[in-house]
Amino acid sequence: MAETWLSQEAYDRLRDELDTLKSEGRERISADIEVARAHGDLRENAEYHAAKDEQGKMEARIRQLEELLRDATIGEPEDTDAARPGLVVELEVDGDDETYLLGSREDQHDQHEILSSESPMGQAILGRRSGEKVSFTTPTGVDLDVTITAIRTP
Repeated sequence: MAETWLSQEAYDRLRDELDTLKSEGRERISADIEVARAHGDLRENAEYHAAKDEQGKMEARIRQLEELLRDATIGEPEDTDAARPGLVVELEVDGDDETYLLGSREDQHDQHEILSSESPMGQAILGRRSGEKVSFTTPTGVDLDVTITAIRTP
């Protein structure tokens, strides 16, 4: 599994979401299922099936958050020698200057777009140093050249 860095703000937000899902979310969906169950034959009860479907999605999100929060590193990395999650990378992508926070899609940042370290471009620049040029293929089959122009803390 790739290294996941989360800002303290993102960690707190995700922790709150997890706590809400495990308490209020489970209580709400359980009540929805009971109400739907009271409407009769479960085989033909669309309301019941929708509530059970929502319950499955919620439980999957709970598992995803638990895993993410258990394995995440909180804060900002200090070593900026190489591109890695938690750092801001300035890139030249096919002649355009772009700046991203390399990290998790779960993180939100006011100043920078997130570049997932699991995306093709994120994978291409991981571990690379400022000044290095790499090529990667996008999911649509386009080959792009990327030069890392700077690496810094957020």
